[in-house]
Amino acid sequence: MIHAKQYGSSGPNLIVIHGLFGNADNWHSIAQALAEQFTVYCIDLPNHGQSAAMTNATYPNMAEAVLNWASLNHLDTFHLLGHSMGGKVAMQMASMAPSAMISKLIVVDIAPVDYQPSHTRILEGLMMIDATQPASRKEADTILSQYESNLAVRQFLLKNLQRSEHGFKLALSVKNIADSYSTILQKPIIENAIDTPTLFIKGENSDYIIADYQSAITTVFPQASFKILSGTGHWLHAEKPLPFTALVKRFLA
Repeated sequence: MIHAKQYGSSGPNLIVIHGLFGNADNWHSIAQALAEQFTVYCIDLPNHGQSAAMTNATYPNMAEAVLNWASLNHLDTFHLLGHSMGGKVAMQMASMAPSAMISKLIVVDIAPVDYQPSHTRILEGLMMIDATQPASRKEADTILSQYESNLAVRQFLLKNLQRSEHGFKLALSVKNIADSYSTILQKPIIENAIDTPTLFIKGENSDYIIADYQSAITTVFPQASFKILSGTGHWLHAEKPLPFTALVKRFLA
C-alpha cells in the first residue's frame, strides 16, 4: 500500500518521490508551486511515512509498488521526479514501465551507481529512538545527537516523529530500512538504455553526482541533460526552492 498526497487537479500528472528517511510532506511547498501547472502526487515510499512496510526493499520491489499504485489510480501517463534514493526508484521505474507511461524523468542529485555507506550511525540512532519511545521531541533530539552532530540533519530526521500512546515513535520502518540498507546503496537494476527524456539536477556542492559518473549516466540515459544548481548541497530543492521549481517547470513544459 502506497500513500500519496495530491496537489492540484489540472494539467499533466507529476509523481514526486522523496529520498531516504523522507516522506511526502518534505515536498509540500514545492508541490504547491508545481500544482499551478501539474496534478502533483507526492508519495511515501515503502517503509516511509504512511506507506506499508516492505521487508525486502530492493529497487525493483519499490518501483513495482509505485507503478502498481499508479495503475490503481489510473495514471496512464505521468512525469516523474525523484530525489536521492527516490531518484534511484524513479530510474528503476523508467526501466520497468511501458515506454509511453513516463513522459519525462527528473533525477535529483543521484546517479545510477553504487554508493558507500554513510547512514550507519543515523540508523543506530533511529533504532534507539524506536526502542526508547522518548517522551518529547527534545528528548528524541538528545538521543539522536549522540549519533548525528549536524542539527539540520537531525531536524530533518525528526520530522518523522509521531505521538504514540507510550511517547514518540518514528513514521519509518527502521528495521526494514536497516536490513535493506546494503541494497539501497546499490545502483538500480537497469539492463537496457532508457530513451525517456531525462534531466539530472546536481547540487553544486554535493558529491552525490561527480564527473566520474557521467559515463554511467549517459550509458543508461542517452537522452540525459544536466543542470547544476549553484550554491546548494544534496538538499538543493529545500535550499533554493524557487530556482529549483523553475528548472523543473522549464524541463517539463
